[in-house]
Amino acid sequence: MKLKEYIPAMKAAYRLKRVPLQTLKANTDKLLPLIVTLTSIPSRLNIIDLTIRSLLNQTTKPQKILLWLNEDLRHQIPKKLTELEGDIFEIRYQKELTCSHRKLIYSLLEFPETTLVTCDDDLIYTSTWLESLYKEHQQHPNSVIANECRMICYDADGELLPYKQWKMQKDANIADPKLLPIGYGGVLYPAHALHPDATNQELFLKLTPKADDLWFKMMSFLQGTEVRRSSMPSPKPTPIAGSQKISLKKTNVRQDGNREQWQALSDHYNVKL
Repeated sequence: MKLKEYIPAMKAAYRLKRVPLQTLKANTDKLLPLIVTLTSIPSRLNIIDLTIRSLLNQTTKPQKILLWLNEDLRHQIPKKLTELEGDIFEIRYQKELTCSHRKLIYSLLEFPETTLVTCDDDLIYTSTWLESLYKEHQQHPNSVIANECRMICYDADGELLPYKQWKMQKDANIADPKLLPIGYGGVLYPAHALHPDATNQELFLKLTPKADDLWFKMMSFLQGTEVRRSSMPSPKPTPIAGSQKISLKKTNVRQDGNREQWQALSDHYNVKL
């Protein structure tokens, strides 16, 4: 975490911790018809309660918030996380996947007719984050909606450029086949937005073992689903202090693992955007 991010992170955490449990867990009459789904790793179990608090503190709450964890962690969950469980927030355990894809895979399998929203486990989201995504979904009900996107880029010869040269998009309300939703900002997937291969564990572990964003992007492309950057992107979420001790950034960005994995996807499906 950069030094300039530390003070805002501490302030955001302090404000969330002051919100009463009763308020966070309250089941209001008006719930958005969608499920927020995410996953986590052992090193973040002690801080993910802040992410969950921010999701429970939305101006309009979802029907469910599902946190998918490996079965091995069942008896390692801190009280400050379990005390948030209730009608809306639920921890579910599974034995198979340990990769980041599980944030969406298991919810796709269990709720195939439901709109799903993914987010990351090391961030604090603004209180209007979910309501904003849903309003965009109402305007474009068949599109994948993302707050943050990059554009998959090729050189003049049609060769895939390094991931660092895939430009972050500053323009809002845009749609393009090359648009890649970036998971940390939150991504909304309507029901049936992804190709049937989306839940094929053998394939995604082979082609994109460390890049769920790329896998789900290809699945939306194969399904013919439009990807849009929101017309009113939410403010960037606030990183949680101490959450980046373990991450995929070194492999996927610094060592250009994202380019390699997108190339593997493109070769397998014979796709060139």
